[in-house]
Amino acid sequence: MSEEKTNIVVDDGRAKISDLWKKEDYWAIWLGFLVLLAGYALFLAQVPPKFTETVDKANQTMKAAAEKAPFKTIEYLQAQDAKKKLRARDSDAGKLIASYTKTPGRWESNPLDSFLLPKEIVDANNAKAKPAAEAAKAKEIAALDAARIAQQAAETADFKDSALNAAAESKIGDWRKAQASASKASTAASAKPANIFPTLATLMVLLMAFFGFGMAFMGQNVLRFAMGFIGVFVVAVLAFMMGSQATMRVYGINAEAWAIILGMLIANTVGTPSFIKLAVQTEYYIKTGLVLLGAEVLFDKIVAIGIPGIFVAWVVTPIVLVCTFIFGQKVLKMPSKTLNITISADMSVCGTSAAIATAAACRAKKEELTLSIGLSLVFTAIMMIAMPIFIKAVGMPPILGGAWIGGTVDSTGAVAAAGAALGEKGMYVAATIKMIQNILIGVTAFFVALYWTTKVEPEEQGFTGRKVGLGEIWNRFPKFVIGFLVASILASMVSGSLGPDLSNAMVNEGLVRGIASPLRTWCFVLAFTSIGLGTNFRELAHYFKGGKPLILYVCGQSFNLVLTLVMAYVMFYLVFPDITAKI
Repeated sequence: MSEEKTNIVVDDGRAKISDLWKKEDYWAIWLGFLVLLAGYALFLAQVPPKFTETVDKANQTMKAAAEKAPFKTIEYLQAQDAKKKLRARDSDAGKLIASYTKTPGRWESNPLDSFLLPKEIVDANNAKAKPAAEAAKAKEIAALDAARIAQQAAETADFKDSALNAAAESKIGDWRKAQASASKASTAASAKPANIFPTLATLMVLLMAFFGFGMAFMGQNVLRFAMGFIGVFVVAVLAFMMGSQATMRVYGINAEAWAIILGMLIANTVGTPSFIKLAVQTEYYIKTGLVLLGAEVLFDKIVAIGIPGIFVAWVVTPIVLVCTFIFGQKVLKMPSKTLNITISADMSVCGTSAAIATAAACRAKKEELTLSIGLSLVFTAIMMIAMPIFIKAVGMPPILGGAWIGGTVDSTGAVAAAGAALGEKGMYVAATIKMIQNILIGVTAFFVALYWTTKVEPEEQGFTGRKVGLGEIWNRFPKFVIGFLVASILASMVSGSLGPDLSNAMVNEGLVRGIASPLRTWCFVLAFTSIGLGTNFRELAHYFKGGKPLILYVCGQSFNLVLTLVMAYVMFYLVFPDITAKI
């Protein structure tokens, strides 16, 4: 993306075949597809017979339990858990990939703990945590016994006594809470020694070669890129480390935020070293990551939550985007339309991913993209903490709260974290609605490109009434969005053919979490590191004049919060309560 707005370029509608190996957008597609093809080969080539047998047995148990009792029995939940334990990424190949894509771990006071945990320290920590784990396990066993007694009492009454049913359901709920606590305590008491320095070094070389291959075809100096990539990678690793600190995790200040912060500190103090600058490739990294993100957007998950979720994501989002843009132009009189539309898309669609696609479509300046992403990260951290607290304080139903979070919080990771605070149903609804909303990345990019080429730029250049050809719109459209959509379609087709249970085990817990999501995370943090290293505070200062970008974001997000909550309540509880009851 150039630092200056690009004037309208007349295009004859004929794309150059060399664009396929010389343009960044296409290399993002090729590299993303290379990763996904590897994922398909490793995780989806064949469904293990054990997985099919476990799913069939669990479904039979769940069906029998559902026909017998008006609540989820112990047997029903145990069968459900058995299906959730099926993960294709637990294979040898999956474990190998996990070891090499591992990011710095959690730490409290010593940053080195994020990278290196010697055996003697781990053993000492495990010994300290063991009594608590044993006590939690004892509570779980006691809670399970109490749940069985209560369930047996309800069963003796043929599940016709509402009081006994309620008591059994309550005891089963207590057991599930004790089970979760025991699992957490067991994890704390069974840590293993770690040293991720060697795997980080290996990953750095692999990513250097991965992105360097495309750089070579794009005519760049690969040796200079490799030298610079070392610097970018080291800053990204430090960002992961800072985001893993215990307090930072609580307040949602993640690796992406720290990548920008650390990059900006370097760029605006000692200055970004010249040997690093060729590897400061914000769009190259993040576009590749966005193609990988496409594999996480599955149509069968969208259909499962039904029309209410689609209304919340696909009706509210464009209304908020358009209204925020108009507000910025007519009321705030934003001097930069590209900054206005980038902030509007960032805030209304799905955060940084939408900002990147929109900025590419309207050719916003890199400083405008940086400002938009910065605002998004700050408010995402605030909202992911504040919204669950508010939802619980007012007694809002988890499904409504999850829909509200999914439609308003920008980052997919932050949505999952905030939704998890509301329980399993809240997290499911929040994550699914955000997934539905992510589809609008491509739609938004297309219509912004169309609007900018047919309306905005002709008026700015004094060419009112000028006809714009499809070739010119195609030139403006971010091509990597096609990769995002194709990845989504292919993953959705495979997911749909497997059915919900095997899809979760093979696609979500294989292709996505086994390879696509870990590498997407690295791509995003490398991109945010590049944003920071390429940002000069003096270049950003004049954009904050009068505080208009901040006012735009706050007003737009406030409108988004109100409209999303109203739409979610109307759709989930007034228009389609039957769908809500089945979630």
